[in-house]
Amino acid sequence: MSGNETLLWGLFLAAVAGLLYFDLRVVHRRAHVPSLREALLWSLVWVSLAFLFNLGVLHARGTEKALQFFTGYLIELSLSIDNLFVFLLIFSFFEVPPEHEHRVLFWGILGAIVMRGLFIAAGIALLHLFHWVIYLFGAFLVFSGIKIGFSKKDESMHPDRNPVFRLFRKFIPLSPGYEGGQFTIRREGKLLATPLLAVLFVVETSDIVFALDSVPAILAITTDPFIVYTSNIFAILGLRSFYFALAGVMRLFRFIRYGLAFILAYIGLKMLLSDLYPIPVTTSLLVIVCALALSILASVLIPHRVDMVIEPGDPKKEGGGTGEDP
Repeated sequence: MSGNETLLWGLFLAAVAGLLYFDLRVVHRRAHVPSLREALLWSLVWVSLAFLFNLGVLHARGTEKALQFFTGYLIELSLSIDNLFVFLLIFSFFEVPPEHEHRVLFWGILGAIVMRGLFIAAGIALLHLFHWVIYLFGAFLVFSGIKIGFSKKDESMHPDRNPVFRLFRKFIPLSPGYEGGQFTIRREGKLLATPLLAVLFVVETSDIVFALDSVPAILAITTDPFIVYTSNIFAILGLRSFYFALAGVMRLFRFIRYGLAFILAYIGLKMLLSDLYPIPVTTSLLVIVCALALSILASVLIPHRVDMVIEPGDPKKEGGGTGEDP
C-alpha cells in the first residue's frame, strides 16, 4: 500500500470516527424520538457527505473510480432500504421504547462497520486467489433475487427464530424490563443484561445476513478495497436517519422489494457473465436507477388494496350468526 493510499484510509477512518462521536455525543446526547423533519434533514446530510466524498474520489482517482463508488453506494443504499423493514420488525417484536431505537441502531452500525470490513477483505481475497468464486457469488445473488421476488411478505426474518437470540436468552440472565437506555445493569451484586442488549445482538446478527447479499453485489462492480469499503460504510452511516424518515411511510414503497430482487438478480448475472461479456459500470448504474425508480413509482401510483376490517361480533362477519345482539 502506497503512502497516499495509507493517508486516504487514515483520513477516511478518522472522519468516520469523528462523525460517529459527534452524532452520539452532540446530536443524540439526549434520548428522543427524531421528528420526520429532523430525520429527513440528517438523511440529506449523510447523502450530501457521500456525494462530497465522491467528488474527492473523482479528483484523486478519476472518473472510472468515481463511477464505481457511486454505483456501489447506490447498490448498498438500495439494499439497505430492505433492512429497514427488518429493523422495524425487530423493534416491534421487542417493544423497544422509540426513544432508545437510535441508541441500538448506533451501536449496531458501529459493529456493522467492523464486520463489513472483515467480509469485504475475505471476499476480495477469495476472488484474487480463486477466480471461480465469482461464479458462486453470482449464482448466490441470482438465487437471492428470485427468493426475495417470490417470497411472501410474512416470510421475513422473525426475531424469535434468530439462533443467537435463543442462545442469548438461554445463557445470559436478563432483567425483567428495559432500564432506560442501559444495555446492562447490576442488581444485588449480579450483572444482568437488559432486553436492549438482546435487541442489539439480534440487529448485529441480522447485519451478517444482509452482508451476504450486499458484499458480493458490490464486488461485482469493483474489487478495489477502498472503493468497496467506503461506499459500503457511507450507505450504512445514513441508515439510522433513513429508518426514522421512512418508518412512518414504508407502505408507500411496498413494491421496493421487487426492485431489490431485480437488482440482486441483475448483479448476479453480471458476475456470471463477467468473463464472457463485461458489462460497463455506466450500464449497471442506469439499470439500478431505473429499477429503483420504477418500483417506487409503482408503489406510489398503484392503489393499495385495503380489506374491510370486521370487528368481533359484527353480524357481517363471514359465518357470523344471525345479527342479533349477543
